[in-house]
Amino acid sequence: MYNFKYFTPTKVLFGKGTEEQVGSLVKEQNCKKVLIHYGMGSVVRSGLLDKVKNALDSENIPWVELGGAVPNPRLSLVYEGIELAKKEGVDFILAVGGGSALDSAKAIGYGVYNEGDVWDFYDRKKQATGCVPIGVVLTMAATGSEMSNSSAITKEEGWIKRGYSSDYGRPVFAIMNPELTMTLPDYQTACGCTDILMHTMERYFVSGDTMEMTDTIAEALMRTVIKYSLILEKEPDNYEARAEIMWAGSLSHNGLTGCGASGVDFATHGLEHELGGLYDVAHGAGLAALWGSWARYVYRDCLHRFYRFATQVMGVRDEGSKEEIALKGIEATEDFFRKIHMPTTMTELGIQPTEEEMELMAHKCSIASGGKKGSAKVLVEEDMLAIYKMAML
Repeated sequence: MYNFKYFTPTKVLFGKGTEEQVGSLVKEQNCKKVLIHYGMGSVVRSGLLDKVKNALDSENIPWVELGGAVPNPRLSLVYEGIELAKKEGVDFILAVGGGSALDSAKAIGYGVYNEGDVWDFYDRKKQATGCVPIGVVLTMAATGSEMSNSSAITKEEGWIKRGYSSDYGRPVFAIMNPELTMTLPDYQTACGCTDILMHTMERYFVSGDTMEMTDTIAEALMRTVIKYSLILEKEPDNYEARAEIMWAGSLSHNGLTGCGASGVDFATHGLEHELGGLYDVAHGAGLAALWGSWARYVYRDCLHRFYRFATQVMGVRDEGSKEEIALKGIEATEDFFRKIHMPTTMTELGIQPTEEEMELMAHKCSIASGGKKGSAKVLVEEDMLAIYKMAML
């Protein structure tokens, strides 16, 4: 077990009707003006955006709005939000939507608070010294951004997707009503479930020491996500399943499932970021398309974890060699992805990268990670390219 810091300052209001408290929660922040940031229209069509605006009006809280956040949120919109927020004297950002709106809001918050180009944080050139406070009304369970220190932004010039993590970007509150996720298309729900599962898997598959308590929590969370993802595939209006998945999304990425471990892996995330940047694919689907190839490439270097995952999470019987059991666990995971209609190769994802494009993605992934990525097996550029090639089959 390793020393660790666990920091979760986000106040969570969870359950039916909690969005009705957004006005009072924002008022507690003693802010002068709010930027309401949201996506491409679902919060408008559902009436949620009007409800949020009315709640702020009832508390006499001035606001301005900026819509347009898209999957793989764009740097250009972040720049637009920074300019608007500075012009209007915004000192609080309220993200209404899923991970795209939340990540974009965090980037806007960094850009307003700090001098210089906000992209420098995502390009690893400097660190933020603060962030405009952020609140969340969550409408999609996926990224865990509502309680995490992470965000990811895509720069259109070169189609580069980069993540940045800072505790300054952790939201001060998150309103989480599982009913707000019921209007999501089945594909988006499945992508979200995949991303949630992967956030814990990226912390679970490490080569060094871990903590038994954390492992047990992580395994229970992964089993829960698998169980309720399969229920939602057949019963999309099942409130209990929506609630379990939504809470799992927050716990999977707020640091809990990695406490005491030797590190994190996040190689699959790094590889997928290049897919998302170049092809604009749904993040969860991209992760599913790459994970099996990554797992088969690295499992021998982290056999004890893949063996434990197979027996404790995927229900593989403890019969045969550890390698045989580990491979059955990988196969069972891919079978799960197929059951919720997620791809398990890039071909199934609907993309056919050329040799040059795969070399470019591997090179960009290597640059983004400082030359090395991973813990289950430390990957360099040639390893990344090999995994992309495997994921074509």
